[in-house]
Amino acid sequence: MSNYLLTRNHKGCRNPIEKLSSETNCSSKLVTMVSSDKDPREEVLQAWYMDDSDEDQRLPHHKEPKEFVSFDQLAELGVLSWKLDADNYETDPELKKIREERGYTYMDVCEVCPEKLPNYEQKIISFFEEHLHTDEEIRFCAAGSGYFDVRDRNDAWIRVWVKKGGMIILPAGIYHRFTLDENNYIKALRFFVGEPVWTPHNRPNDHLPARQQYVKDFVEKDVANHAVDAAA
Repeated sequence: MSNYLLTRNHKGCRNPIEKLSSETNCSSKLVTMVSSDKDPREEVLQAWYMDDSDEDQRLPHHKEPKEFVSFDQLAELGVLSWKLDADNYETDPELKKIREERGYTYMDVCEVCPEKLPNYEQKIISFFEEHLHTDEEIRFCAAGSGYFDVRDRNDAWIRVWVKKGGMIILPAGIYHRFTLDENNYIKALRFFVGEPVWTPHNRPNDHLPARQQYVKDFVEKDVANHAVDAAA
Protein backbone atom coordinates (compact mmCIF):
# COMPACT_ATOMS: atom_id res chain seq x y z
CA MET A 1 0.00 0.00 0.00
CA SER A 2 1.40 3.41 -0.92
CA ASN A 3 2.02 6.17 1.59
CA TYR A 4 -0.66 8.16 -0.25
CA LEU A 5 -3.32 6.17 1.56
CA LEU A 6 -1.79 6.82 4.96
CA THR A 7 -0.62 10.43 4.86
CA ARG A 8 -1.43 13.68 3.16
CA ASN A 9 -0.20 13.94 -0.41
CA HIS A 10 2.45 16.33 -1.62
CA LYS A 11 -0.14 19.06 -2.27
CA GLY A 12 -1.23 18.99 1.35
CA CYS A 13 -4.64 17.50 0.57
CA ARG A 14 -6.15 14.92 2.88
CA ASN A 15 -5.83 11.37 1.78
CA PRO A 16 -8.93 9.38 0.68
CA ILE A 17 -9.27 7.59 4.01
CA GLU A 18 -9.29 10.88 5.93
CA LYS A 19 -11.77 12.34 3.47
CA LEU A 20 -14.02 9.31 3.68
CA SER A 21 -13.91 9.43 7.47
CA SER A 22 -14.83 13.11 7.44
CA GLU A 23 -17.74 12.56 5.06
CA THR A 24 -18.96 9.62 7.12
CA ASN A 25 -18.92 11.75 10.27
CA CYS A 26 -20.88 14.47 8.50
CA SER A 27 -23.41 11.93 7.27
CA SER A 28 -23.77 10.50 10.77
CA LYS A 29 -24.38 13.97 12.18
CA LEU A 30 -27.01 14.59 9.49
CA VAL A 31 -28.79 11.33 10.29
CA THR A 32 -28.71 12.22 13.99
CA MET A 33 -30.18 15.65 13.28
CA VAL A 34 -32.94 14.18 11.13
CA SER A 35 -33.70 11.51 13.74
CA SER A 36 -33.91 14.11 16.50
CA ASP A 37 -36.65 15.90 14.54
CA LYS A 38 -38.94 12.85 14.68
CA ASP A 39 -42.07 13.42 16.73
CA PRO A 40 -41.92 11.07 19.75
CA ARG A 41 -45.67 10.54 19.47
CA GLU A 42 -45.08 8.50 16.32
CA GLU A 43 -43.89 5.65 18.55
CA VAL A 44 -47.27 5.34 20.27
CA LEU A 45 -49.82 6.94 17.94
CA GLN A 46 -50.52 6.65 14.23
CA ALA A 47 -53.47 7.76 12.10
CA TRP A 48 -54.74 7.02 8.61
CA TYR A 49 -57.84 7.19 6.42
CA MET A 50 -59.87 3.99 6.48
CA ASP A 51 -61.08 1.87 3.60
CA ASP A 52 -64.76 0.98 3.14
CA SER A 53 -64.37 -2.73 3.83
CA ASP A 54 -66.80 -4.58 6.10
CA GLU A 55 -64.09 -6.97 7.26
CA ASP A 56 -63.26 -7.54 10.93
CA GLN A 57 -63.29 -4.13 12.67
CA ARG A 58 -60.09 -5.09 14.52
CA LEU A 59 -58.06 -5.08 11.29
CA PRO A 60 -56.12 -1.91 10.35
CA HIS A 61 -58.38 -1.08 7.37
CA HIS A 62 -55.81 0.93 5.43
CA LYS A 63 -56.77 2.42 2.09
CA GLU A 64 -54.76 1.36 -0.95
CA PRO A 65 -52.42 3.12 -1.33
CA LYS A 66 -52.10 3.97 2.36
CA GLU A 67 -53.11 7.52 3.30
CA PHE A 68 -51.67 8.62 6.63
CA VAL A 69 -52.89 11.56 8.70
CA SER A 70 -50.52 13.91 10.54
CA PHE A 71 -50.78 15.12 14.11
CA ASP A 72 -51.42 18.62 12.76
CA GLN A 73 -54.37 17.32 10.75
CA LEU A 74 -55.76 15.66 13.86
CA ALA A 75 -55.31 18.87 15.85
CA GLU A 76 -57.31 20.74 13.20
CA LEU A 77 -60.19 18.41 14.08
CA GLY A 78 -59.69 19.13 17.78
CA VAL A 79 -58.01 15.79 18.47
CA LEU A 80 -55.01 16.24 20.80
CA SER A 81 -52.32 13.69 21.62
CA TRP A 82 -49.24 13.07 23.75
CA LYS A 83 -46.62 10.42 24.43
CA LEU A 84 -46.36 9.83 28.19
CA ASP A 85 -44.69 7.44 30.63
CA ALA A 86 -47.07 4.48 30.84
CA ASP A 87 -44.96 2.61 33.39
CA ASN A 88 -44.97 5.48 35.89
CA TYR A 89 -48.23 7.25 35.17
CA GLU A 90 -48.99 7.74 38.87
CA THR A 91 -45.94 9.98 39.27
CA ASP A 92 -45.42 11.25 35.70
CA PRO A 93 -44.95 15.06 35.97
CA GLU A 94 -46.16 15.68 32.41
CA LEU A 95 -49.42 13.83 33.00
CA LYS A 96 -49.83 15.70 36.28
CA LYS A 97 -49.34 19.00 34.45
CA ILE A 98 -51.91 18.10 31.79
CA ARG A 99 -54.45 17.14 34.44
CA GLU A 100 -53.92 20.36 36.37
CA GLU A 101 -54.07 22.59 33.29
CA ARG A 102 -57.22 20.93 31.91
CA GLY A 103 -58.97 20.33 35.22
CA TYR A 104 -59.10 16.53 35.10
CA THR A 105 -59.92 15.79 38.72
CA TYR A 106 -61.32 12.28 38.28
CA MET A 107 -59.48 9.21 36.98
CA ASP A 108 -60.27 5.53 36.74
CA VAL A 109 -58.83 2.50 34.96
CA CYS A 110 -60.69 0.38 32.42
CA GLU A 111 -59.39 -2.89 31.00
CA VAL A 112 -61.10 -3.98 27.80
CA CYS A 113 -60.74 -7.68 27.03
CA PRO A 114 -63.03 -10.73 27.25
CA GLU A 115 -61.59 -11.77 30.61
CA LYS A 116 -61.75 -8.40 32.38
CA LEU A 117 -64.75 -6.46 31.06
CA PRO A 118 -68.24 -7.50 32.23
CA ASN A 119 -70.72 -7.91 29.37
CA TYR A 120 -67.78 -7.76 26.98
CA GLU A 121 -69.67 -8.58 23.77
CA GLN A 122 -72.35 -5.99 24.41
CA LYS A 123 -69.81 -3.35 25.42
CA ILE A 124 -67.67 -3.88 22.31
CA ILE A 125 -70.74 -3.46 20.10
CA SER A 126 -71.75 -0.26 21.90
CA PHE A 127 -68.20 1.15 21.76
CA PHE A 128 -68.19 0.70 17.97
CA GLU A 129 -71.52 2.45 17.46
CA GLU A 130 -70.86 5.91 16.04
CA HIS A 131 -71.60 8.42 18.78
CA LEU A 132 -70.58 11.66 20.45
CA HIS A 133 -70.21 12.88 24.01
CA THR A 134 -71.14 16.24 25.47
CA ASP A 135 -67.74 16.34 27.21
CA GLU A 136 -64.21 15.52 26.10
CA GLU A 137 -63.20 11.88 25.88
CA ILE A 138 -59.73 11.49 27.43
CA ARG A 139 -57.92 8.17 27.23
CA PHE A 140 -54.36 7.23 28.16
CA CYS A 141 -53.18 3.79 27.06
CA ALA A 142 -51.24 2.22 29.94
CA ALA A 143 -50.99 -1.18 28.21
CA GLY A 144 -52.18 -2.89 25.06
CA SER A 145 -53.60 -0.92 22.12
CA GLY A 146 -56.78 0.02 20.31
CA TYR A 147 -58.38 2.09 17.55
CA PHE A 148 -60.23 5.37 17.98
CA ASP A 149 -62.06 6.26 14.76
CA VAL A 150 -63.07 9.89 14.20
CA ARG A 151 -64.94 11.66 11.41
CA ASP A 152 -63.14 14.36 9.44
CA ARG A 153 -64.89 17.46 8.06
CA ASN A 154 -66.02 15.54 4.98
CA ASP A 155 -67.43 12.71 7.10
CA ALA A 156 -64.63 10.29 6.16
CA TRP A 157 -63.30 7.94 8.83
CA ILE A 158 -59.82 8.48 10.25
CA ARG A 159 -58.46 5.59 12.32
CA VAL A 160 -56.18 6.58 15.21
CA TRP A 161 -54.10 3.70 16.55
CA VAL A 162 -53.20 4.30 20.19
CA LYS A 163 -50.55 2.09 21.78
CA LYS A 164 -48.93 1.91 25.22
CA GLY A 165 -47.84 5.41 26.24
CA GLY A 166 -50.24 7.20 23.92
CA MET A 167 -52.76 9.70 25.26
CA ILE A 168 -55.60 11.08 23.16
CA ILE A 169 -58.28 13.69 23.75
CA LEU A 170 -61.39 13.74 21.57
CA PRO A 171 -63.30 17.04 21.75
CA ALA A 172 -66.91 17.20 22.87
CA GLY A 173 -69.26 16.86 19.92
CA ILE A 174 -67.03 14.89 17.53
CA TYR A 175 -68.53 11.73 16.06
CA HIS A 176 -66.32 8.77 16.86
CA ARG A 177 -66.16 5.10 17.88
CA PHE A 178 -63.71 2.66 19.48
CA THR A 179 -62.59 -0.90 18.90
CA LEU A 180 -59.78 -3.15 20.01
CA ASP A 181 -57.18 -4.20 17.47
CA GLU A 182 -56.09 -7.79 16.86
CA ASN A 183 -54.34 -7.91 20.24
CA ASN A 184 -57.77 -7.87 21.93
CA TYR A 185 -56.58 -5.92 24.95
CA ILE A 186 -56.23 -2.38 26.20
CA LYS A 187 -55.75 -0.92 29.66
CA ALA A 188 -56.92 2.67 29.50
CA LEU A 189 -56.91 5.46 32.04
CA ARG A 190 -60.01 7.61 31.75
CA PHE A 191 -60.08 11.22 32.91
CA PHE A 192 -62.98 13.56 33.60
CA VAL A 193 -63.63 17.08 34.80
CA GLY A 194 -65.60 16.50 37.98
CA GLU A 195 -67.93 13.51 38.17
CA PRO A 196 -67.57 10.97 35.35
CA VAL A 197 -70.15 10.99 32.55
CA TRP A 198 -70.09 8.10 30.08
CA THR A 199 -73.34 8.80 28.24
CA PRO A 200 -72.95 8.16 24.48
CA HIS A 201 -75.29 9.94 22.07
CA ASN A 202 -75.52 7.77 18.98
CA ARG A 203 -75.63 9.45 15.60
CA PRO A 204 -77.64 11.40 14.57
CA ASN A 205 -77.61 13.97 17.37
CA ASP A 206 -76.76 17.13 15.47
CA HIS A 207 -79.20 19.17 17.58
CA LEU A 208 -77.12 18.81 20.75
CA PRO A 209 -75.31 22.02 21.82
CA ALA A 210 -72.00 20.13 22.06
CA ARG A 211 -72.31 19.03 18.43
CA GLN A 212 -73.31 22.49 17.24
CA GLN A 213 -70.35 24.02 19.07
CA TYR A 214 -67.98 21.45 17.56
CA VAL A 215 -69.25 22.21 14.06
CA LYS A 216 -68.80 25.93 14.69
CA ASP A 217 -65.29 25.56 16.13
CA PHE A 218 -63.80 22.95 13.81
CA VAL A 219 -65.95 22.47 10.70
CA GLU A 220 -67.34 25.87 9.76
CA LYS A 221 -64.15 27.64 10.82
CA ASP A 222 -62.12 25.50 8.41
CA VAL A 223 -64.58 26.15 5.58
CA ALA A 224 -64.31 29.88 6.25
CA ASN A 225 -60.51 29.72 6.29
CA HIS A 226 -60.47 27.92 2.93
CA ALA A 227 -62.81 30.56 1.50
CA VAL A 228 -60.45 33.32 2.64
CA ASP A 229 -57.46 31.48 1.16
CA ALA A 230 -59.27 31.03 -2.15
CA ALA A 231 -60.16 34.71 -2.32
CA ALA A 232 -56.63 35.87 -1.49
